Amino acid sequence: YALEQIKEVKGMELRGQADNMAGMLSFTMESAHPHDIGTILDQDGIAIRAGHHCAQPVMDFMNIPATARASFGLYNTTNDIDRLINGLHKVNRIFA
Repeated sequence: YALEQIKEVKGMELRGQADNMAGMLSFTMESAHPHDIGTILDQDGIAIRAGHHCAQPVMDFMNIPATARASFGLYNTTNDIDRLINGLHKVNRIFA
């Protein structure tokens, strides 16, 4: 569900797509730096990680300054995912 929904966000680029993805999505957005994405989402009580994620040499090699990362656990619901997606649309409204 999360993967389907996040692909609908304007300017979204998923990073590190594997056939058997774990419960996390790393991404960048055309409109905003990952740290700005994290700040906007945090204002709405949505926690993500932003930065190099202990992979700076790889990111430097791929010319990616940083990524945002949303992680999901067994306790997350589709409502949580919808809140994340709505927050990402808000990022686009603010920075577009």
